Amino acid sequence: MNYPKNYILLLFGFGVSNLGNWIYLIALNLAVWHLTHSPAAVAGIYIVGPIARILCSFFAGSIIDRSNKKQILILTDVIRGLIVCIMPFVSSIWLIYTLIFLANMASSFFGPSSTFMITKIVEEQDRKRFNAINSILSSGSFMIGPALGGTIIALSNTSIAMWINGFSFFICALALSFLPNIETNQSKARQVITLGILRTDFLYVLRFILENRLLQTFFIVYSLALMIAHALDSQEMTFLKDHLLVSDTIYGVVVSVAGVGAILGGAAAAIYVKKISLVSYIGAGFSLTLLSYFIFYMSQNLSIAIISFIALGFFMAFGNTGYATLYQKSIPTEIMGRFGSSLNLLQGILQILFTLVIGLIAEWYSVQAVTSIFAFIGLLLAIYLYIHLVKHRLYFQSGEVK
Repeated sequence: MNYPKNYILLLFGFGVSNLGNWIYLIALNLAVWHLTHSPAAVAGIYIVGPIARILCSFFAGSIIDRSNKKQILILTDVIRGLIVCIMPFVSSIWLIYTLIFLANMASSFFGPSSTFMITKIVEEQDRKRFNAINSILSSGSFMIGPALGGTIIALSNTSIAMWINGFSFFICALALSFLPNIETNQSKARQVITLGILRTDFLYVLRFILENRLLQTFFIVYSLALMIAHALDSQEMTFLKDHLLVSDTIYGVVVSVAGVGAILGGAAAAIYVKKISLVSYIGAGFSLTLLSYFIFYMSQNLSIAIISFIALGFFMAFGNTGYATLYQKSIPTEIMGRFGSSLNLLQGILQILFTLVIGLIAEWYSVQAVTSIFAFIGLLLAIYLYIHLVKHRLYFQSGEVK
């Protein structure tokens, strides 16, 4: 695979932004924990984001599909950078939630726009390997970010960590500014978004997914399992600090070791793109990722937790690479914004539901028991998804939707 300038700009911009995000997440979790000492308050961080995505899902896709994607990417990065830089000056938990809400609104525009740019810029034969390399960079951020965040916090404070994240958004915006403008229908950019247009767009996406039943089942089951995993992430720090009794710095180090496995997994995913099928990338990778979640929350000591985190990172790289490739192959570029926003709506609702249930029950019962049960449910869903993919292998390998 060649590495044109545009490929490098995409990888560099997203890589820097991801690194800052992991530093920020560690800092934000610790800041809210020290402010409230409440698992429910920490879980609230993971609820505010989905609420923002749900609200944006009703109109973001229609705006994205009718706007310049490059300009959206740059603008949302600048907005998120400013919001994160302001956050250290805030001491009210409700104001922190408000800023998180605004940042996630901007992210709702960034995600579908970035997928569109990757799909249009990266040649189809290069996408699986590009996604694997992107996964390596993301995984490297997953490894370096928490450790770096823990180090920064140990040497200074959470505010410095957040400002570094804000700066990473500005760097990402600068890198993406050098990308070409690639649009399929520039005339739509001047169209005023009305309630009638929003309704028409929703029905169009609904008709598309209903006409592709196999794809519909895939996204529903995948979203259920993925949102359970995301909801479990909200209890990760509580589990480590309350059950395994780790310090703030060790918490960042423990989380970062998943990146070791993820880098190895991403490298393996990039190497074996022509030897392992797309179905195996998604099905086996995702199933083993959920198995790693289950082992982590069943662990009784730090060593098992670390091993399971390394395994989680390794298999997650395969699952993410396969999912991104299938998405780019199956969803028409002209509706990527609207489909992505509709999918965000579904996933946002599921994440709020699962996070609330897990967070509240964890307040009443053992955190380990609750998280282990939900991790097992997620594992069963992932196995079912693998069976679905294998059963309809030819359909998903070809990506021939109606």
